[in-house]
Amino acid sequence: MTYLGDIWYQAGWPEEIDEGRMLARTILGRPLLFFRDADGRPAAVLDRCPHRFAPLSAGKYADGVVTCGYHGLAFDGAGRCAHNPHGKATGAIRVESFAAAERHQVLWVWMGDAALADPDRIPDLSFIDQTPPTAVIKGLMPTNAEYRLLIDNIMDLSHADYLHPTTLGGTFTDAKMTVLHDGDSITVEYSSIDCEPAPALRVMVPPPLRADVRVDARWHPPGVMVIGVSAHPTGTPPNPAADNFTLHSMTPETASSTHYFYCSTRPFQTDDVELSRSLKAILEQAFAAEDKPMLEKQQQRIGDADFWSLKPLLLPVDSGAVQVRRKLEALIEAQQADPPHQAARQA
Repeated sequence: MTYLGDIWYQAGWPEEIDEGRMLARTILGRPLLFFRDADGRPAAVLDRCPHRFAPLSAGKYADGVVTCGYHGLAFDGAGRCAHNPHGKATGAIRVESFAAAERHQVLWVWMGDAALADPDRIPDLSFIDQTPPTAVIKGLMPTNAEYRLLIDNIMDLSHADYLHPTTLGGTFTDAKMTVLHDGDSITVEYSSIDCEPAPALRVMVPPPLRADVRVDARWHPPGVMVIGVSAHPTGTPPNPAADNFTLHSMTPETASSTHYFYCSTRPFQTDDVELSRSLKAILEQAFAAEDKPMLEKQQQRIGDADFWSLKPLLLPVDSGAVQVRRKLEALIEAQQADPPHQAARQA
């Protein structure tokens, strides 16, 4: 499996490395260790001591330094040896390090050449920053399926009418669908006029009112997607200030498993804790009880076969997902062909 290398991947949530905690997480088949350096900034190193290859995560962390629990070698956030109890801490004693960043309440890692890591290439998720904590619902759903299957799942939302009929579905199959390109990003737009709102949208358009609904699913390579939802009573003008946004971020763990991060926000009733609990239950039902089992069964049927080798039957609803797959393949091929950017990782 070859991945896009010189790009930001979501590694987790910043709070996972707060209060003196380390975070061990495999990304693109590589075991990484995340922690905060002496200045409180996110740091990422290979979770493997260069001495006897013990996991550094099995050691101790304090004051921005992680110490191997096997022989006591210590390393800072840049991978330099901070202490060698058996001799000098020379420059030759290092552990591989990776560029890490914290932006939009997300922990990021750059899996390619750290010298090329530009935080301004992180997708704009400022809607998270603009939402009070009481209206933010975060989650991580480990899924035993290859990450592109999870991307397909978001870029073809017609599945919601069949897999999520009691929560998110009901409007996509008959919606007008448009696919838009903007640089390396791709957006699939769904528009439904005078429809019965999905159960999850009834907080925006209460019964018995009918709704005009617009849903945009925007993909940023390699696997960061934002779904924007606008719903208002039919016959009334849309109110952009009431649109809500949800992050769906797919980071490969291995060739057949994915870290699925999500973060739902809303601009209305932001201090309603009970509403947040209700919406969280809806999301957990849709994602953990419906999406996850289906995606994992799908992966089992595919096995180790190449997706295209199985000659998938393509329907009009697949247009956005197929274009995303083709774009991602082209970006990986272009990066491999460019010597300064030959950093795609394999697992």
